[in-house]
Amino acid sequence: MSAPDRPFSSLLIANRGEIAVRIARTARRMGLRVVAVYSDADANALHVRQADQAVRIGGPAPRDSYLNIPAIVAAALGSGAQAVHPGYGFLAENADFAQAVVDAGLVWVGPPPAAIRAMGDKARAKQLMQVAGVPCIPGYDGDDQSDATLRTEAQRIGYPLMVKATAGGGGRGMRLVLSAAGLDAALSSARSEAQAAFGVSTLLLERAINQPRHVEVQVFADAHGHVVHLGERDCSVQRRHQKVIEEAPSPALAGSAGQRLRRRMGDMAVAAARAINYRGAGTIECLLDTQGHFYFMEMNTRLQVEHPVTEALTGYDLVEWQLRVAQGEPLPETSQDTILSRFESGGHAIEVRLCTEDPAKGFLPQSGRLLDWRPSAEVRVDHALEPGADIRPYYDSMVAKLVAHGPDRTSACKALGDALQSTVALGVRTNQAFLAACLAHPQFAQGRASTAFIPAHGEEILGTIVPLRAALAALALYATRAQRLGHNPCHVALALSWPVPMRFALDGAGHEARLQALGGNRYRVTTSASAEDLTLDACDAKHLAVTCASGRELLAVATCHDLLFVQQRGRQTVLEDRTLVGAAVRDTASAGMVRAPMAGRIVSLQVLAGQTVAKGDSLVVLEAMKMEHPAFAPVAATVKRICVDVGAQVAAGTLLVELEGTP
Repeated sequence: MSAPDRPFSSLLIANRGEIAVRIARTARRMGLRVVAVYSDADANALHVRQADQAVRIGGPAPRDSYLNIPAIVAAALGSGAQAVHPGYGFLAENADFAQAVVDAGLVWVGPPPAAIRAMGDKARAKQLMQVAGVPCIPGYDGDDQSDATLRTEAQRIGYPLMVKATAGGGGRGMRLVLSAAGLDAALSSARSEAQAAFGVSTLLLERAINQPRHVEVQVFADAHGHVVHLGERDCSVQRRHQKVIEEAPSPALAGSAGQRLRRRMGDMAVAAARAINYRGAGTIECLLDTQGHFYFMEMNTRLQVEHPVTEALTGYDLVEWQLRVAQGEPLPETSQDTILSRFESGGHAIEVRLCTEDPAKGFLPQSGRLLDWRPSAEVRVDHALEPGADIRPYYDSMVAKLVAHGPDRTSACKALGDALQSTVALGVRTNQAFLAACLAHPQFAQGRASTAFIPAHGEEILGTIVPLRAALAALALYATRAQRLGHNPCHVALALSWPVPMRFALDGAGHEARLQALGGNRYRVTTSASAEDLTLDACDAKHLAVTCASGRELLAVATCHDLLFVQQRGRQTVLEDRTLVGAAVRDTASAGMVRAPMAGRIVSLQVLAGQTVAKGDSLVVLEAMKMEHPAFAPVAATVKRICVDVGAQVAAGTLLVELEGTP
């Protein structure tokens, strides 16, 4: 916040998508004029169309737009905005941006630049917290960044240990090292990713806590000396150190012992905020071990993605709190006892992050056009999506958040699981079915998930996701084809005495089936595995309802060119009708052609032409959606040709490396 804080009537939101839409919702309710900013990729985005005014700030790449400090400040001044809210992500924790806003005479909706600077460097933050008496994980955060010193310090700390970038967050520049043999490679890759993501390659080392919980405390402070906490959130379910599921209260803080621990953690968080003269919203992130000992990890000097969980329990609008504090008002509630009472009597809230990624392929980010989007009406869904929206490869893969609130954890989890199965997202693959399967896993359902949950159970969870059966796929293809031809597949006047042959690909795998109309809305589908009688209860351009021996199945469908996208219980399947082109459809990919798995920028080349490689060797590293993604050799071979250069922006499917033979 600027000094002195002052009232404002016009707010520029220096962010995009779901984040901008969420902040704008509260700003409008408070009577503020909303100014959006956008890159060329977002010119027609929902957050732009909903704003009172929108200003272009640059090209699609974040560094040219949403990370472009001069362009954003100029947009604020030129639009007549009096205040800037950074949202979360991008520049939200950039002290230079905060200072530039203040220097321009604008109100900064966030903590003072000095506080951001103090906590933005994880090494310095740990040092400050140790002085304040906050428990910290043992490690090394010194200035000497030579490999030799880091090797020596790692030996002193002991393995396993964590290598962490001192700047930024979101799991970028973070590596788990199990032994000395893996340290050098971890240092190199962590530095590279940190430099690309944050422009700073400095690292720190920390002892790895065995199967900890990730528990964070929401704090708020104003300019009148009030500092409070709003309880904790458990964010233990993560992949690649990025949060997937968040809930409150933490299952680890149950009963009277949990209440005492909550108060100790809350007191620590308040002390940490006071130690740096904090103002606004912040989050103290901790690791909680199995003995109930907690350790400070870092402070996020912004509003968190998962803030709706706290809002659900307390009934407070945290964006409103931010805006009021930025205008110089005291916190809307300053009684810690009142806040804790609301939190502890508020039932249970749980949130999942819906991401455009493929869990079956290592959570590989996905981009493309969203053909259909119908969020559940039974839970809170924060998003900026609509049918036809383009999911761009330049930005984070998180596109929506689903938040359920109930009187207890079991009811909240059930409501969220049901919402995940009924929400329709077609055209771009998401983690929707994986999230539902996580909620249903016994270890999570019993409240015992640690940060090791997905690494330990990911494959098992994927195995519980039921694929679309070939018989249902054949009927879906037949029904949608009949509709396009003007026929009603739910009412066939005459039974066919002969079966209709069908050939199709189900997520790229070839299948054959024979479909016979039995009259009315009944069909018999015969595949290599079985013969099933199916009843097509309903069919339109977006839905199929089918009754089979196991019960009623509801399928959401959408077509794009020659492809049919089918969603069943949150799982998307892509079908290609090959009936008219014959059975022999050759896959254009081959073991010797290594293609880009997504759109992205070539960060580095790991091999040279003529070099022999083993199966699984890294060939090329792409950067997409703020993460680095290696492309691996599918077989042992010789590199025949490298088809891209470092720095090139490539589309999904671009040929990267051509391999030949075996060495």
